[in-house]
Amino acid sequence: MTDFPALIANGDLTTIAANFWPRNLDAVRFPGVRELHRTSPDVQVLAIRHEPGGPVRGEMIVLHGLEGSHDSGYMHSMAQAGLVRGLRVHRLNMRTCGGTEDLAPTLYHAGLTEDLRSILSELSRQSRGPIFLVGYSLGGNVVLKLAGELGDQARSVGLAGVATVSTPLDLMACCQRMQEPRNFIYSSKFIDRLKARYRRRAAAFPDRFPLDGLDAVRSVLEFDDKFTAKAFGFGDATNYYATQSCQGFLSQIAVPCLLIHSTDDPLIPAWVYERAAPENNLNLKLILTRHGGHVGFLARRGPRFWAEEIVANFIETQISGTLL
Repeated sequence: MTDFPALIANGDLTTIAANFWPRNLDAVRFPGVRELHRTSPDVQVLAIRHEPGGPVRGEMIVLHGLEGSHDSGYMHSMAQAGLVRGLRVHRLNMRTCGGTEDLAPTLYHAGLTEDLRSILSELSRQSRGPIFLVGYSLGGNVVLKLAGELGDQARSVGLAGVATVSTPLDLMACCQRMQEPRNFIYSSKFIDRLKARYRRRAAAFPDRFPLDGLDAVRSVLEFDDKFTAKAFGFGDATNYYATQSCQGFLSQIAVPCLLIHSTDDPLIPAWVYERAAPENNLNLKLILTRHGGHVGFLARRGPRFWAEEIVANFIETQISGTLL
């Protein structure tokens, strides 16, 4: 268990406060450039690329969580932490996120790694590197799953390390936790946004996205069971979560990997990390804190955004060739 000088010793309050806390991406010093990546014939995804302003020491691709985007607060603070350390940063949107619904005819899902894999290969072909993947919440599931899928081939495509914050290693367990009455405020926010996105998809592609039963959906698990799983051919939520949860891929990760999680995260029970047993793979390092909430980790002193500093230091250490 790791302690840090938490600003708030309450997981819910930290989660909510961090969602609204102003973030410090210096757009004057590090202006962003919109960059579209075609990852399949009918799909493009958007990344906001920032140059560090000096020699480029490595590439950092940051991926957001459920219904987030390149503009989520933690994406800004993570970008800033990487840029001041000489990293070229790519704030990547999952498919159709960040105002890009016209760039793909599908939804996105928790285990959709093909877009990120395509961009990783693209950067590798350009001799960019070393490349580091950083994922928040659902984005963490994507980057861990991809690292596991790549296995021993990860370094051949330039991947040098992975870091995640508040990742739902077990999708079923975390969706069940979200359904608990105490988590109504989070669940209602997510389901409202998912349903709104699905309605926009249905308006554009009515034959591909039937609306039958959408109004009656009351949870993320129910939405995934009735819509996400069927849209991607998983059948139902049980099979979708079983096949796409990154916990089944952790043992195959062959590059240094940092996982940060808090025991007072209201959405992800700490026991999923115990059951996944990351200590069985020596490439994985788990930092488990007493406080931090979900994608929160606000510090009362020093750099405000503690998790971002830890991740950036981890990447800097890997670049320098020393052990964390």
